[in-house]
Amino acid sequence: MPKYKQVDVFSDTPYLGNPVAVIYDADSLSTSQMQKIANWTNLSETTFVCKPTTPEADYKLRIFTPGTELPFAGHPTIGTAHALIEDKLIKPKSGIVVQECGAGLIDIEVIDGTLYFTAPEYKFFNLDSSSITKSFGKKVINKPVKSDTGPYFAIFQFESPEDLLNINIDLPLIEKFSKENSLTGVGLFAEYNDGNLETRLIAPLVGVNEDPATGSLSGALGHYLKQTFDINQGRKVKRDCKIKVKYEDGKVKVGGNAITCFDGLYNS
Repeated sequence: MPKYKQVDVFSDTPYLGNPVAVIYDADSLSTSQMQKIANWTNLSETTFVCKPTTPEADYKLRIFTPGTELPFAGHPTIGTAHALIEDKLIKPKSGIVVQECGAGLIDIEVIDGTLYFTAPEYKFFNLDSSSITKSFGKKVINKPVKSDTGPYFAIFQFESPEDLLNINIDLPLIEKFSKENSLTGVGLFAEYNDGNLETRLIAPLVGVNEDPATGSLSGALGHYLKQTFDINQGRKVKRDCKIKVKYEDGKVKVGGNAITCFDGLYNS
């Protein structure tokens, strides 16, 4: 029977990170089977490890939410790399492994035991958010934008982390707004006095009411703010995720720790 792992990402403490289910030897599974498994695990993402189709890559990854397939996502990228390195199925070359996915080739770097992926280039677009901004019940202080790196996020900034943690979340309205604007989800953030961030990701359209930690959103914020910072995420869903974002020479690296919580087999 094929191997299965569940890895907590952006934490070194079991059950406080963002879990990802990692399904090994998945080439024989159809897309509909993968989606069915992802719906059953009911995690924000489930990954399926396949053989690479290009010699530059160490493996190919397909990433599914309970409702759809994604071209790229951050915490599944880190969690899968952690699992494969831990099982000695891949070995970093000069500290780097290369993941093939829908967004292309993603470099994952091991620095002092922490895994970092190089965030894809992001594009930002103007966004009419008038239908949703007032529903939060707290002041939005930026002009919301839409980010594009495979996943599409609307990005809203609030005055304080306290405000962010106490906004109103209207899931049907956010789902409608996401559908109308072709969004994966709505990314929300606020800045602490030291420049670090508190973030939230609400994505009901893809079956994720609130994500405990979102690496792809963190990468988008690195490009959006053009600075280095640490992120706290997941407090409203009883998690304590820590994400590191490094901005240098126009490039963004997103990193964090990971720990395996479950290790077993699955019935395909």
